[in-house]
Amino acid sequence: MASLKSLARLKQATIISPAGFSWRFSHVRFASTASSKVINIAGRDVSVPTGIFINNEFRKSIGGNTFAVENPATGKSIVEVEEGREEDVEAAVKAARDAFQNEEWANSDPAYRGELLNKLASLMERDKEDIIALEMIDTGKTYRQASTLDFPGSVGTLKYYAGWADKVTGMSSFNVPGTFAYTRREPIGVCGQIIPWNFPLMMFSWKIAPALVTGNTVVMKSAEATPLSALKMCELIKEAGFPAGVLNHVPGFGKTVGSAIANHMDIDKVAFTGSTTTGRTILKASATSNLKKVTLELGGKSPNIVFPDADIDNVVAWSAWGINLNFGQTCHAGTRIYVHEDIYDTFVQKFTARMAEIKVGDNFDPTTDQGPQNNKMQLDKILEYIESGKQEGATIQLGGKVSTAGTKGGYYMEPTIFTDVKPDMKIMKEEIFGPVVAISKFSTEAEVLKLANDSNYGLAAAVHTKDYERAVRVTNALQAGTTWVNMYNFVHWSIPFGGYKESGLGRECGEAVLENYTETKAVYLNMGKEAPQ
Repeated sequence: MASLKSLARLKQATIISPAGFSWRFSHVRFASTASSKVINIAGRDVSVPTGIFINNEFRKSIGGNTFAVENPATGKSIVEVEEGREEDVEAAVKAARDAFQNEEWANSDPAYRGELLNKLASLMERDKEDIIALEMIDTGKTYRQASTLDFPGSVGTLKYYAGWADKVTGMSSFNVPGTFAYTRREPIGVCGQIIPWNFPLMMFSWKIAPALVTGNTVVMKSAEATPLSALKMCELIKEAGFPAGVLNHVPGFGKTVGSAIANHMDIDKVAFTGSTTTGRTILKASATSNLKKVTLELGGKSPNIVFPDADIDNVVAWSAWGINLNFGQTCHAGTRIYVHEDIYDTFVQKFTARMAEIKVGDNFDPTTDQGPQNNKMQLDKILEYIESGKQEGATIQLGGKVSTAGTKGGYYMEPTIFTDVKPDMKIMKEEIFGPVVAISKFSTEAEVLKLANDSNYGLAAAVHTKDYERAVRVTNALQAGTTWVNMYNFVHWSIPFGGYKESGLGRECGEAVLENYTETKAVYLNMGKEAPQ
């Protein structure tokens, strides 16, 4: 079978029905089992389940609904997947609650949970090329990004949290006379997790790893545009030996599955990554239902600040990565570049030349830098923002149009640079989520800090300078959850990630996220303290 690295011939995926294929489940509760499909991806046959995953079974939807998953490179259907609705969420929550109350999971040795995560990581490494192929055809990612960023980031996350399994501890105290007190870190319970379409594999790992290692159970909803890697991961979760019901996955739409998770009275916590608008809806649902715990990783409009003493060639390279990672479809993209007036013209010239070199095209071609945007709705949204920028008087320095790579179908966008941008323009205020960047000049440190912080968002920011006193001073003043110095768009699973202001609540990654999946219980033991008279 050909290596995916050398495959540049994909035009569209085809479904092959394998002769005599049958799925190996014998016990079905709420609906009949759903079959897997074999998808031919650039000459590679990859099997993927198509069902709703409950109690370690792939089932058909209770209502008999399906939806098509689209290849963004062609705009054509890849495969039909079972579409969950409210009744499927109900079945998944019941399975998760039963599993949480089962001694096999709730009171299991933490090391056992860590071993399961390590086993899952090993199975991912075994099936690496299949998983990468599914991620590429589902999202439009290039092989370079999927293989060097998304896949190792997902495996690394599982291994990292496997190491935390027996290290989530409490504290003890004799500080209160006549008592001994200690604290326990206990799992919250059933966790609803809703992941986005831009990093489906990585977000799946980011969400499940801390939840499962601390003893919770999960009801997962993948984005309707990109469910394939989550479905494949569920297959590996069963193979790894996770008990039935510990992880359940209901593919479907936000208005049905997402809403049912957010409003469910027997879900104890929701973790969501996506738009700020949807995050508000989930927070309201928590308030009107059972006050479930909520963590939100939301949008961004991140500033990228360039001082006159910076290494300009290094800045150009990192700033290009700051907007080109995932073709601008990342919440911490460096979409607002502020350049000191002394080097503004030089930076614009060099940055424009660098962005003009980006090759847009077939994401299975190893020489491609930028594949398609994930879906037509997103491409249309990008074009609307570009039109807005033109109408408000900004200058298109580069791009601004649909790429000719999309003439035979697919959702391809030219890398786009705006100059002559004013602070109150829509393209400078709102998240575009595409390969569009706005450049503005500044004169003083105080001025650029005011501009950078003048945003409803606060997810990320960057500073480029050789003066590390300035770097520390400016990063301390920036209202952002992640700040970079002389780099951009580098995130590691061992470091907390999250935002200020409307960019979210709580943190993903690192030790910090474990607080989101545990309750702290205080226990007092009487050691001779007399009752009050």
